[in-house]
Amino acid sequence: MIGTARFEKLLEAGHIGRVKTRNRMVKSGSDLFRNDWGRFESFYEALARGGVGLIITGAVGVDSPLGHRGPYKFHIEDDKYIPNFSEVVKGVHKHDCPIFLQLWHAGPWHRTKFTGLQPVSASPVDSSNLIGPEYMAPRELTIPEIEEIEDQFVKAAERAQKAGFDGVEINASTCHLINSFLSRVWNKRQDAYGCGDLESRARFAVEIVRAIKDRLGQDFPISVKINGAEYGLEEGLTSEESRQFARILEQAGADAIGVRYHFFGSQIFSLFPEQYFFPEPPGPSWLKGLDASHKGAGAFVPLAEAIKKLVSIPVSTEGRLDPVLGERILQEGKADFISMTRRLLADPELPNKVASGRLDDIAPCTACINCSSRVTLNEFATCRVNAALGIEREYEIKEAEHKKRVMVVGGGPAGMEAARVAALRGHEVMLYEREHKLGGLIPLAALVKGLEIEDLVALVRYLKTQITNLGVTVRLGKEANLPLVEELKPDVVILAAGGIPSVPEIPGIDGRTVVSNAELHRRLKIYLRFLGPRVLRWLTRFWMPLGKKVIIVGGAIQGCELAEFLTKRGRKVTVVDTAEELGDGLVAHTKARLLGWLAQKGVRMMTEVQYDEITDKGLTILPKEGKRQTIEADTIVPAMSLTPNTELIKDLEGKVTEIYPIGDCNDPHLILEAIADGSRIARAI
Repeated sequence: MIGTARFEKLLEAGHIGRVKTRNRMVKSGSDLFRNDWGRFESFYEALARGGVGLIITGAVGVDSPLGHRGPYKFHIEDDKYIPNFSEVVKGVHKHDCPIFLQLWHAGPWHRTKFTGLQPVSASPVDSSNLIGPEYMAPRELTIPEIEEIEDQFVKAAERAQKAGFDGVEINASTCHLINSFLSRVWNKRQDAYGCGDLESRARFAVEIVRAIKDRLGQDFPISVKINGAEYGLEEGLTSEESRQFARILEQAGADAIGVRYHFFGSQIFSLFPEQYFFPEPPGPSWLKGLDASHKGAGAFVPLAEAIKKLVSIPVSTEGRLDPVLGERILQEGKADFISMTRRLLADPELPNKVASGRLDDIAPCTACINCSSRVTLNEFATCRVNAALGIEREYEIKEAEHKKRVMVVGGGPAGMEAARVAALRGHEVMLYEREHKLGGLIPLAALVKGLEIEDLVALVRYLKTQITNLGVTVRLGKEANLPLVEELKPDVVILAAGGIPSVPEIPGIDGRTVVSNAELHRRLKIYLRFLGPRVLRWLTRFWMPLGKKVIIVGGAIQGCELAEFLTKRGRKVTVVDTAEELGDGLVAHTKARLLGWLAQKGVRMMTEVQYDEITDKGLTILPKEGKRQTIEADTIVPAMSLTPNTELIKDLEGKVTEIYPIGDCNDPHLILEAIADGSRIARAI
């Protein structure tokens, strides 16, 4: 157990205006659940129960539909929404946690395809290069329209107060409407709200803050989130300009400043600074004024620190922060609050676990960014690690009515999660893994992906700790079979035995130049047993049992990530696939970047090909358009998706009352689906 004294500042109470927070950890505003009130209420109550100091909701629109990015957003431009928000607040207040409603107007970020309406902005600037090609250039707001939107913010804040919120946060960051007045990239006006001086550019934000204070009272807390700087364009906000805007907002009555940064042309860098290091770390010209010492974590802290030196109100910072780094930031006086989102999605109980010194029990965020990617696709946020995200009420751990003897076959993510949840419910759980280490294919994935961004080893470590502490009987190096099952006589068998590597039907697939998936897995597992993914990954820079010219057959996530790995180790790589495009299974946010990087590195990528034959020379293919050709290679590696391992299922039919295949044993997918599968089944038995 680690004493709480280690987190003295993080666990210290704080204040934003009249609102007292029980610690310095803040759930920063982020979109998660579209307009699903059930998920909205469930998650925020879980956060409050988990001990966070302050909750700031995802951005809620003040003007519908023009103020939204799309039809899935929450909004509060009508009194009819007050009862729904009141229920959210009641659930949070039940656990003595304050909650702010974040208010915004999308401005240039409005997606015309959903409404047919033209976006609005400070000025009619072409936004295709600033946000994305799918965004229509905005029209300039008139002064009467500006005044109308200011009133919409005030009325929204008034409704938030009636719903019981403890305060509001005004989102004046990213490329939203308010920021379009602050930033010279967007603001080309020549009137009282124009680009002539800082006061004119800040006028829109200042008038909103003052009007809310006048209407709701000076003691109603208002936090304002701004870009601490903007990168990618010469006219972007400088750190010094942002410092002055923070001072102006403080004078207008703001009670706190939230600081982030914005990178034009790459929203992913603005949200997830660690992604700037993927697929390769940046060169010496790391973005000016940011901190690269923690591989993206805490990168924005210098921007918050600069603002904190100028204002007397609290300043919050964000960007891949964790409790240890957060404590250091607070101790060094660089910020007053530590804002997190993804860490709290992975484990809403994180603050309570920090307070009780149980750091090893914190479920790790592995930075897979599935959460944001799903929202971008207009789906609900999902978490690779936390299968209960947004459905916490439905997934509440309940003691099993009938305690059963449960045998889990397989120690990968699906099996370990199933064992964890089943043990929490009071079942007697035994886990059998034929390898000598837990983790399934995760160590192999960690070897290929690396640990700098997606720390998959942390996930294995967490799950192992949980099942150990829960008393799960773990047997390594023991393959489960029918005689063993008959000997143990379990009531339930959960089969998480994984999948079987697929073998493409190509003449010559058994040739000497082919390294089969199964053989590659076998070799690597032997090495990983003794060395671990970090050491073995380092050693592969010096030697690998692969030739210099490698063809990867299969261009889904497995093939693309393997191509990255081999390219970084000096191999000349060709990726071929029968599909129309490569990258199936990759997170949407990173797919384009990885494929672009591979192209820059000279990786040849071919789609819609037909495989003809494999010879000692290489692979002969028939492209969709063109003549039959042979791609020369020293080594050919099939990197196909798995097929379910159903061997034991057939043996057990009729022998066990309850049999549940999960994970790759049922339907091969990725870690997210495997953990979700294990969690779901374990809650049902």
